[in-house]
This record gives sequence, structure tokens and C-alpha cells, in this order.
Amino acid sequence: MHSVGLIGGTFDRFHAGHLSLLQSGLSECSSLEVWLTSDATTGTKDPRINPWETRVGEMREALGQDAENLSMHVLEDNHGPASTHTDASAIVCTAETRPECEIINRMRGDNGLDELAIIEAEHVLAWDGDPISSTRIRNGEIDREGLPWIPDSVREGRIILTPEVEAELKEPFGLLVPGPEDDPSVAMSEVLARTEREWGPIIAVGDVTVRALQDLGRPADIALVDGRTRREPWEGAEGLDPSAYDGVLQCESPAGSLTPSLLEACEHAVSSWMEGRATHLIEVDGEEDLAPLLLHPLAPLDSVVLYGQPGRGVVVRWCSEEAKQRCRRLLSGFRPAD
Repeated sequence: MHSVGLIGGTFDRFHAGHLSLLQSGLSECSSLEVWLTSDATTGTKDPRINPWETRVGEMREALGQDAENLSMHVLEDNHGPASTHTDASAIVCTAETRPECEIINRMRGDNGLDELAIIEAEHVLAWDGDPISSTRIRNGEIDREGLPWIPDSVREGRIILTPEVEAELKEPFGLLVPGPEDDPSVAMSEVLARTEREWGPIIAVGDVTVRALQDLGRPADIALVDGRTRREPWEGAEGLDPSAYDGVLQCESPAGSLTPSLLEACEHAVSSWMEGRATHLIEVDGEEDLAPLLLHPLAPLDSVVLYGQPGRGVVVRWCSEEAKQRCRRLLSGFRPAD
């Protein structure tokens, strides 16, 4: 048993893989020095990474009593104190970070110190067979246990809104930005001012919302329309400009339901934006009202989902883990179509 082991990393969105890594270290070390990447460094890597104090708090909460055997430190560079540490005798890593540990041991040799024993922990795999990672969680692909955000039922066939789910959807899910109904640009200008620095795409659902963004010279990154407002044909839909987008997708989704066709279109639009910032207009044959229930689970964290609230303004909802959890729960409450 080693007296002191070292481990370093960002440890953002503390997940099942992180827990396994630390438990592997504690199984062979009486204590672990955990060096978490500094806020200054993570800010240049991905602005969505949580602050150092939040990451430490999540780690301690997840480990419970085992956290008593950890000490937390700020990591300012690639190697921290590992190349000169005189008390540590082990270092914990995964297969990807093992080469860095071997570099550290060569540096220790140059410094006249013994090599650290390398404890290599196995990855914890997500539902799709790929490792759980903080990057995948921030990109909206999986939750912290490696599970998908979209229930299998959505992929298996059309699902129908139930009265129980409909009751939960009555209240706006997000921040209501008020504005006059006859001039949606008022509310939308305020929305753009609030969201201009967000990392993720702006996703707009509804013809009036999509048109308002277009008229302000800032088309949505992903836009969903059905040619209607308040479930009635809307003449303003004729002014929508498909050429403002990199691509146009068609799908079908009858009123009060969600379909694999709509899901496929949303998945394609989100993945295209993630891969190359390509924008898409999705034209829905039917209704797009329920599409946010798919878009939140699919979108990367810090995406912005917008939809109109007739007579009141625009609802803004930032995509978070909590939003994804709520939508997954609501989707599970739909029933299969007959």
C-alpha cells in the first residue's frame, strides 16, 4: 500500500468514470493528492467547465467518507509537483494519460528521484460502448452515469402526449421575456442581448420566433417551423428565407405527438452544428410545438432554446443537465401510438 498517491485532471461534471478512477487510486494508496486544473486554464479550454470550487464540491459529495483520504490542490500546469514530489510513490491514470506519467518518471529520474508506481484504471463505458467523459457530458451526448438522454420509446415509433405530461407543459419552461404580440422584434432583441455570448447554438421553435430572428439579421442556428401560429396557417411564414441556412430538412410529426422522423431531423441538425457549425431549417409537416422535449436532450450544454408564448413574449431556456433530466422524464410519460 502506497502512503501518498497523485492524481490530476479537470474533473468537470463529476461522473461514474471519475469515481472509478479515484476508487482505483484509494484501493492502493492510503491517501491521494488530487490536483484539479485551475480556472484560468479551463477557461481557455472550454468556458462551460465548472469553477474549481464546484468541481471540488461535487467530488467530495460523490465520495462521501472516502473524501477524508483526499487533499485538493490547484493544478496550474501539465505535471504539477509530480516530477519533484518527495513523499508520493504512486500516480493514478487512464490509458490515455499513461504517456504523461511516463514522462513524469523520466523527469523524476533526471531529478534523482525514484519512479512513481503507475496505477492504471479502466475506463467506465457509456451505454454505447464508448468511455464516459466530461466532454461527452458537456456536448449533451450522455448523462453522468453514461446513459442516453433520449428514451428508447422515442426511437421505436410515434409517441402520443398524455394528459399528465400535457398538464406539466402548461407553464413556460424557462425565462419569459415579455414583448408586444404585434412586434416580436422587441422581445427578440432583448433575447439576443441576453444570449449573445453563449457557447451553444441558438435553437428557435415556431414560425414567429424563427421569422423574428431572421428579420433582426441573426437567423437561428437550428430553426423549426410548421407554417402555423396558434395552430392556424400564418401568412408571415411566406417570408421565411431557407437560404439563410446551410441546409433544409423535412420531417413529419402530427399534432400532439413526437416521431422518429422529427427526432432524426433534430439529431442531424445538432450534430451538424457540433461538427462544423452548419445551420439548418427544419420544416415540420404537422406541428413542432413539442420539439423542445427532443432538442434539450440532444443539444450541448449552454445551448439556447427559444419559443414563442402567444400574447406574452418569448420563452428562453438554457440547456442544462436539469433541463435534460426533466425532458427525459416527460418523454418517458408519453404513450406509444396505437
